[in-house]
Amino acid sequence: MIIKSIELAGYRNYDFLTLQFDKGTNILFGDNAQGKTNILEAIYLCATTKSHKGSKDKEIIKFDSEEAHIRAYIEKEEVETRIDMHLRKSKSKGIAIDGQKLKKAAQLLGLCNVVFFSPEDLSIIKNGPSERRRFVDMELCQLDGFYLYNLNHYNKIVNQRNILLKDMYMNPGLRDTLSIWDSQLISFGSKIIERRQLFIDQLNEIIYDIHQKLSGGREELRIIYEPDVSIENFEKNLIHSQERDVKTKMTNVGPHRDDFIFMVGDIDVRKFGSQGQQRTAALSLKLAEIELVKRLTKDSPILLLDDVLSELDSNRQNYLLNSIGDIQTIITCTGLEEFVNNRFEINKVFKVSNGMVECVNEEIVTHKGNGMEES
Repeated sequence: MIIKSIELAGYRNYDFLTLQFDKGTNILFGDNAQGKTNILEAIYLCATTKSHKGSKDKEIIKFDSEEAHIRAYIEKEEVETRIDMHLRKSKSKGIAIDGQKLKKAAQLLGLCNVVFFSPEDLSIIKNGPSERRRFVDMELCQLDGFYLYNLNHYNKIVNQRNILLKDMYMNPGLRDTLSIWDSQLISFGSKIIERRQLFIDQLNEIIYDIHQKLSGGREELRIIYEPDVSIENFEKNLIHSQERDVKTKMTNVGPHRDDFIFMVGDIDVRKFGSQGQQRTAALSLKLAEIELVKRLTKDSPILLLDDVLSELDSNRQNYLLNSIGDIQTIITCTGLEEFVNNRFEINKVFKVSNGMVECVNEEIVTHKGNGMEES
């Protein structure tokens, strides 16, 4: 899977932009706050329907515009597909594939798999459980349409149940209807728990060897899924929590409160690991994500690296860059030094400045033979 080109109109700080990507490694370089990350965000939107920042559509649209457009051409096994996305400040987004409008945005998921890696991801280990759940959910929604269906229904049920709990404050008689939502919560929630466990099992099969190499054989990493409730005890715990739910006016039991623990040996990296251990674990997680996508889809994802190299030491930089292999990669950075120093081959370079992007391949320095030469 590769992205051949992207066109933006009224998007963030871009009036109009058209970029043609190479199937190998593409570099977007320039000073901070010039629009590099906005391009990666647009690609991520085309794959997941959401901003990696959690931004709403109206926040993405250029401040002096009422709408924004994204058009991306992707290619898989020599078959080209066009994705059109229409963002509007006052309406939900419109999406079309090869000119055919989708009834639901979620129908886009799975068409184009991407792995996004930013400095914020280096904190996924030490931050709160909501970020770890978001990581698992975003990857599974790309890989598994059934998971997406179950998650969407589960979230709607939690919201409806919470509304009911609030309404019960003024109308206690509504409590009799709580069981209707509870049965649906258990049904969809159990499927989420089961799929998350399988996902973690699959990641653990991959992440062990990656982390061993990254740590020089000194550490062993495993991920432990900590569901808020087991499938077997879901109904009992939900009933037991009913009084608390009524008092707090929210649903306190279910997979929306799950967590995922990263253990190096017997150490919980989030609580007791060093910053270096936390970053190595996060990097291992992203590399394992890439490999898992390859195994499950029989295809390579598009890798988006957002200024992440500047946050890694030289050893981790080298490991990451050497792990990319034949994956199409789009990287943002402030300069080309880290690539030159790592003797990293670059296929296409774009200079980004104040919402303007220029292809500057003549400035590329590539690794040829045993030395560094300008091309």
